[in-house]
Amino acid sequence: MGYRDNFRWAKYVPVAERKQKTAQHIKSSTKKGEKLQPIAIEGRLIAKTFWGKAWCENLESYSDFENRLPRGRTYVRNGSVIDLQITKGKIVAQVMGSSLYRIAIEIKPMMEAKWKTLVKACAGKIDSLIELLQGKFSKAVMEVITQKEGGLFPKPQEITMNCSCPDYAGMCKHVAAVMYGVGARLDSKPEWLFALRHVDHVDLIASAGAGSALMQQQASDNVLQDNELSALFGIEMDAGKTVAATTAKPLPKAKKVKAKVVETTPAKTISRKAISPKSESIVVIVDDKTAGKKPKAKSKKKVVLKKLVRIR
Repeated sequence: MGYRDNFRWAKYVPVAERKQKTAQHIKSSTKKGEKLQPIAIEGRLIAKTFWGKAWCENLESYSDFENRLPRGRTYVRNGSVIDLQITKGKIVAQVMGSSLYRIAIEIKPMMEAKWKTLVKACAGKIDSLIELLQGKFSKAVMEVITQKEGGLFPKPQEITMNCSCPDYAGMCKHVAAVMYGVGARLDSKPEWLFALRHVDHVDLIASAGAGSALMQQQASDNVLQDNELSALFGIEMDAGKTVAATTAKPLPKAKKVKAKVVETTPAKTISRKAISPKSESIVVIVDDKTAGKKPKAKSKKKVVLKKLVRIR
């Protein structure tokens, strides 16, 4: 903490006077081209969303901070945090007290191994980026993210705080106000929490995609191959031969399949009229031309299946 040269405490300044000083400072900063980002709290709740509430709850769970937090809540509620900006691993802010104080907070990066463990624990449980940022996921995911040891939120030893006020405490009321301000800011910008911990929130979505890819692979493995079709229909199928299937309507399950082979005269096509619209059959056309031999007459086989077997 920084100390004033005379090491004296500043006199108490009423809230009304602080607000007046705040308005003057904002006006002066705007003229200079500075873009301040104040924290404005509406009502008594500092944070309203999952991410903001989780940040504040984590802050309040550590006894190291409990003595300074009440004053910090008062300061952030009355608009004393007149600027709060978050970048990768760092928070810089300005708080109006008896005078203007500048705060710098640094948060250590999350250990890579711990982040990978968290990502693995959430794999396939977060469906979309919107769901993630809105905090709309299962209780199990919430518990993983907010747990003290392996969760996303920083512990006291991972936070370095500095304020220009003369208070010697590790967390003064100005720093406490800024920390609560972060919770309020996460309501609208939850992705900043991931920036503070030097991790990419998209990793959590990518892990869900890996589960989907696995399901797609399993589905593709269930597609019948040529030899499986041969065994099912009792016909020989070589590479290069074409099978066409036409169904009149969705068919119910069937226990057995009975097929009969009927020799037909050569024909270019089979008319759709030949298939009754009420029929529950499948027509399979197989080119019977023998490779390497010139056939006397091109013929086709028509295999009529009375019922369709549902293949899982």
